[in-house]
Order: sequence, then structure tokens, then C-alpha cells
Amino acid sequence: MSRIAIIGAGITGVTTAYALARRGFAVTVFERHRYAAMETSFANGGQLSASNAEVWNSRATVLKGLRWMFVRDAPLLMSPRPGWHKYSWIGEFLRQIPNYRANTVETVRLAIAARQHLFEIAEREKIDFDLERRGILHFYATRKEFEAALNVNTLLNAGGLERRPVTPDEIRALEPALHGQFHGGFFTPSDSTGDIHKFTRGLATACETHGVAFRYDTTVEAIREAENGRVRLVTRQADRRDDEAFDRLVICAGVHSRAFAAMAGDHLNVYPVKGYSITVCLDDAASRAAAPWVSLLDDKAKIVTSRLGEDRFRVAGTAELNGYNYDIRADRVRPLVDWTRRHFPAVSTSRVVPWAGLRPMLPGMLPKVGRGRRRGIFYNTGHGHLGWTLSAATAEAVADAVASAAPQA
Repeated sequence: MSRIAIIGAGITGVTTAYALARRGFAVTVFERHRYAAMETSFANGGQLSASNAEVWNSRATVLKGLRWMFVRDAPLLMSPRPGWHKYSWIGEFLRQIPNYRANTVETVRLAIAARQHLFEIAEREKIDFDLERRGILHFYATRKEFEAALNVNTLLNAGGLERRPVTPDEIRALEPALHGQFHGGFFTPSDSTGDIHKFTRGLATACETHGVAFRYDTTVEAIREAENGRVRLVTRQADRRDDEAFDRLVICAGVHSRAFAAMAGDHLNVYPVKGYSITVCLDDAASRAAAPWVSLLDDKAKIVTSRLGEDRFRVAGTAELNGYNYDIRADRVRPLVDWTRRHFPAVSTSRVVPWAGLRPMLPGMLPKVGRGRRRGIFYNTGHGHLGWTLSAATAEAVADAVASAAPQA
């Protein structure tokens, strides 16, 4: 039986471990935290959203980014501090603008495929993750915003997504809790939401029943070539240092994948794009009644929402290019709280839990899935803001790639 190592126990690492274990491989997952799903897979926006699959490599996004550069509470914020990693990533990002349409359509197709895989996994393994299959509603305050969304909708439809325009009256009927004046919107009934942390932790437990070994509190210090095309990992757990050979290695390390790729001889320009969320604790009956159940996306503010069970309401958004910085800034959290108060005035925000995570983004906004340059090296990483949405499909793809690779001697 081939031995497979995986670096990273976030959503992509754990779904990859599951897909490989179901194909009969002996899988070991290395994770530097004590538990699975403790970084980007901890408290994201919750949306499983093919309807949010538009990549960011467009001239419109670039122009908005330039206008927002010096506005501290803007949806997109870039630190002016110089750095080769950031500016090289931006250069590659700009060169991907001609691929905007093709990459958006491909992302939609991946998202639709992932949806069915994830539902099947949850049902098979009996994972409770506060799934709500009530669709996602995008809303727009002005005609200009709505007409721009019509162009995006053409691409989403080309990828196979059914998404229909809705009037202001239909917006109110779909989600009566939402306050505001809107020109129109789009509704995607097939999209859904759920708690990524609960799902990933539940799937990690299921993986263990399928024979997957998890090495938590373990750092990977080096990736080396071994005999017969195998891969050797040098790891450390507390004072213990190990040097083990595996038949293949899959790197699923989120924003840290760039460093591991360099160890493996690959250039993988993953950049950490920070996002924020707040979890509004619905502690009283009035707040629970006033919070929405349909998932929302405010395109102008770049804010998304998810209802996570009876007593939690997740509000997330913003993008910040500021390196490997996990600081939770009050001036970035405040717009999320203010937005909640404006659109859901009867929801109490007396107990709000803020969080910040780093999205692993490649310049073209499509994940790296498949082989590396060296024999035995594979990747499933760089999903950006859509790791939760795409992971179940990319896990299957990389597992197929590993299974079809030439047998190791």
C-alpha cells in the first residue's frame, strides 16, 4: 500500500486525505496546530457559493482597488509597504486579466461539481455542520451595479449555473428580515451555507475511522528527495525530530504552500489575502427572529452572510493585502458590525466575535491542483476565497492524479 503524506489539515487537506483514504492509500496528515481547521478554515463567510465564482482579475476590480487604496474601511485595502512578494503577485495578477472570462467559467464548473461531492460526504459520514440549502441572494442598490452584475451573470450561466434576476419585491419576499432600498438582485437557489470548521473537524474524525493518521502540533522543516522517486519529510513535534520517506506528498498548506513549494523545487506564488468575519451571537429571541436565514451577498460592500444554526449569524468580507498579518483591526471589523446594524436593526450586536484569516490566493484565482515538477510532489492549494466552495472537487481531482501516477518502486 502506497504511503501518502499531506501537509495541512484545513478544508483542502482533510478533504484530500478523505479522497485518498477511500482509494485505499495509507495517508498521514501533518498539521502545525493542535487541531484541524484552525486557520483559514476556522470562521469564514460560510457560503458554498458557485454564484460568487467570478475571479477578481478584471479592470473594474483594479480601478476599484486604486480608488480604495487610502480608505481605511474600504472593502479592498492594500498596505503601501513595499515587498517583492506582494508586488510580484500583483504583476502576475494583472497579467491574468485576459483570462478573466475563461477562469470565471472554469471556477463555476468546479464549484458546481464540488457541491455534490460535499453533500455526499456529509451524508455518508453523518457530519452535522449547520447546512442550510436556502440559496444565496445577491442584492444591488443601484441600476448601474445591477447592470454590471448582468454581465457577470452571463459568465456564471456559461459555467452551468442557474441564477435568476429578482425585483425589489421578490428580494423582500425571499428574505423579509433584510432592511434597505434595492434596485434588484440575483437569486441562486442551488447555493447553500454551512460551518466550515464543524465540517472539517467532523471529516477529520471520519478520516481517522478510515485509517488516516494525523500528526498534530507538528512542523515540516524540510522536503527532500529520497530513493526511487520517493519524498522524504523532516518534521518536528516538540523535542522529537523525525525523518520519514513517503511515496507521494500532497501540499495543501494554504498560505504557507509557497514556502513548501520552494522546498520541493516549485514556484507557487500564493499570496495571503486577509479577510475578516464577525459571528453575531443571537442570544435573545428577538435577535433570532430578526436575523436572516437566506444567505446574502452585498456586492457594493463585498460582504456575505450565513445563518449558522439558531443562535449564530456570520457576517464576513473585506480583502487586505498586508502580508502574513493576522492582526484583527478594529477599523476593519467596525464596517461589518455597522452593516449588520443597518440591514438588521433588531439584531443585538452586544456579543460579537471577530476573526481574521488569510486566504491563499494565486494570481489567476484558480487553485493549483495536480503534479509538481519533481516526481512524487502534488498540490491542492491556492483556492483563495473559495476553498470551502471548491475543496470537495479539487480533492477528488488530486486524488485521481495521485492514483494515476506511475507506481513507485
